Amino acid sequence: MKNSNIFLSPGHPERKFHNCKNLAGSFCRCPAIFDSMKRPVIHPDRDKAFATGAYTDAVLIDGWLYVSGQASVDFNTSAFVLGTIEEETTRTLQNIQTIIETAGGQMDQVVKCTVHLADISDFDRYNTVYAGFFTGVKPARTTVQSVLAEGIKVEIDCVAKIA
Repeated sequence: MKNSNIFLSPGHPERKFHNCKNLAGSFCRCPAIFDSMKRPVIHPDRDKAFATGAYTDAVLIDGWLYVSGQASVDFNTSAFVLGTIEEETTRTLQNIQTIIETAGGQMDQVVKCTVHLADISDFDRYNTVYAGFFTGVKPARTTVQSVLAEGIKVEIDCVAKIA
């Protein structure tokens, strides 16, 4: 593999597999070598000049995806996109969804979210948008009021189990 520091999607030709028997006795195609390596997952629209702190959009290790706190950001311009709580929640969750899908997962694989709201009185309006991004069993969640940077109204981080 040319660069083991980047995430290779399941269909990528450089992703290596080994053949092992699963419990049913049939051969699986699990990513043997790379599952235990900590790999960054970067939003695919991230501009190379995107100004950021000392963190990665997400880290994948042993099938667990840890997504850093995301906000209403345009990754092409690295600008915050301020708006109503509904607009910011939608863009924030779309950014999270893109990161999860880049790692080969889906939103329904999210098991835990931590949500920071600038104003807890926005909870009902934020919650209506949030609920639309998850079907079936909703992730465990903590929601708190926090002082947020740059005038944003919501920041969300999450953990997903990418099978």
